[in-house]
Amino acid sequence: MSTNSASQAFALNNKEGEARWWMGSLAIIKAAGNDTSGRFALVEVIDHEGEQAPLHVHYNEDEAFWVLEGSLTFEIGDKTIKAGPGSFLFGPKGIPHRYRVDKGPSRMLFILSPAGFDDFILETSEPADSIALPPKPDTPPSPEEMEALMPVIQKYGMDILG
Repeated sequence: MSTNSASQAFALNNKEGEARWWMGSLAIIKAAGNDTSGRFALVEVIDHEGEQAPLHVHYNEDEAFWVLEGSLTFEIGDKTIKAGPGSFLFGPKGIPHRYRVDKGPSRMLFILSPAGFDDFILETSEPADSIALPPKPDTPPSPEEMEALMPVIQKYGMDILG
């Protein structure tokens, strides 16, 4: 649900929001930048066991993670953190980070401030056929696929570091 002004209240129930199949995950945009006047975005992300985000850095937004289900290992800067349900982690902009789903599927809330990463998700995903994880990819993205994605990654103020 989108509104034109953050001064308008709105509410979403479980599994409501804009559901997208995003890089092997299910992303449900709960609050987009246009819902919050760009102040923040809130995205529920569900990942398969064994999935991992590449080492990357955001230059435009701080990113926080609230783990709802699963067991993960995060690397944020020089810290390695084991996280389970109820864990909260904060990754300030400019600090490289990544995570791996050790036991899953995992379910997390991504809190991004200011908003903008939600537009990256929209540009690099497809509408989900259902509120379910897409089939697990057989292989990680090839170097050619990652290279083709780099202009979009950089457009949204990020870099892949590894």
